[in-house]
Amino acid sequence: MRLSRYFLPILREAPKEAEIVSHRLMLRAGMIRQEAAGIYAWLPLGLKVLNNISKIIREEQDRAGAIELMMPTIQLADLWRESGRYDAYGKEMLRIKDRHDREMLYGPTNEEMITEIFRSAVRSYKDLPKNLYHIQWKFRDEVRPRFGVMRSREFLMKDAYSFDLDAEGARTSYNRMFVAYLRTFARLGLKAVPMKADTGPIGGDLSHEFIILAKTGESEVFCHSDYLGFDTPPETVDFNDAAGLQAIVDRWTSLYAATEEMHDAAAFAETPEAKQVSARGIEVGHIFYFGTKYSEPMKAVVAGPDGAMAPVHMGSYGIGPSRLVAAVIEAGHDDAGIIWPDAIAPFQVGLVNLKPGDAAVDAACDDLYAKLRGQGVDVLYDDTDERPGSKFATMELIGLPWRLVVGPKGLAAGTVELKRRSGGAAEAVSADGALSAILG
Repeated sequence: MRLSRYFLPILREAPKEAEIVSHRLMLRAGMIRQEAAGIYAWLPLGLKVLNNISKIIREEQDRAGAIELMMPTIQLADLWRESGRYDAYGKEMLRIKDRHDREMLYGPTNEEMITEIFRSAVRSYKDLPKNLYHIQWKFRDEVRPRFGVMRSREFLMKDAYSFDLDAEGARTSYNRMFVAYLRTFARLGLKAVPMKADTGPIGGDLSHEFIILAKTGESEVFCHSDYLGFDTPPETVDFNDAAGLQAIVDRWTSLYAATEEMHDAAAFAETPEAKQVSARGIEVGHIFYFGTKYSEPMKAVVAGPDGAMAPVHMGSYGIGPSRLVAAVIEAGHDDAGIIWPDAIAPFQVGLVNLKPGDAAVDAACDDLYAKLRGQGVDVLYDDTDERPGSKFATMELIGLPWRLVVGPKGLAAGTVELKRRSGGAAEAVSADGALSAILG
């Protein structure tokens, strides 16, 4: 993509309303624009990152056996009355009426709707287990939306819902998502620690939040430092091996880790002092097992092997892609701007033409641009007439993994300048050497 044709509304000054790093940088880098309190338009650069994150989430959900569908954002109030949550949920739920005066709501979550979809089609234990997920926009009318997309009113959510015959099967489904989440966050360049968590309005008696440590985290968390060195489950993990999954979960829950709400000071004190981590944390995922909390009142029942009808056991599993964009920035930035992990960067290479209109420089840039794109590399080519300093500042701000600079002096010496955003120094290399480094 040529920058002269792209929509990238860079801000040179930090907006006054932005309280945390990710909010400031997302506004400055032209990733989002606030349209109302807690409601944001996702501009092209931000949307590319959001889509890249969603792609990884989909791949790991699919790998774990979950099946994608799409549920609407608007739900009938009657569904929530069946579960008993309509009146209990609180003011965070945006309640509306259609032109026929039917009570509806903008979904803050989808337990009721997925239960209704499931019960309309599944009647026998032979059709279990099932795990259905979607990636859809949600709305929760936060009393005080803040921190940009970290705590917004409208947000993108991946929510999955598992259905099993009994508690044993439901625990295996829970473990599948537990392991899938470990893999997902690692692929996003994050070290997430699963911590015992409060179930909140979702309900149930088993829940873990996946937390990344960050100075700007919204709450205090406590864990054993060894978690930060644990290896991620490999791509070859067998999601049909119940015992193997349980062994992974047992290891990742063998040491102390808890959110502020679930913290037990006495239990934490048993952790060797040198291994105690008390820090701020950002929630990037939350999983729940809640048994028959929804299936029983909503009559989502199946026939078991003995023919008896019984409510299914359920769990729900959430990851917020829009929130993750901010979390990744909080975990990876410097004074100049964002530092994107390769897997989710909006472009892999920022190609900078230092003298547009110079025939030799234009030709060299066009050649590099074509070769990189031919190898499937997404390139943002700065072909504008901006000053070099401004071009460099833009590339540092938007945080692309590689910066490739072409100018008259370098070409005269047979070199281009290549810099790795994550701490690398600028180097003069041949054009072929730059291609080899970028292509790996």
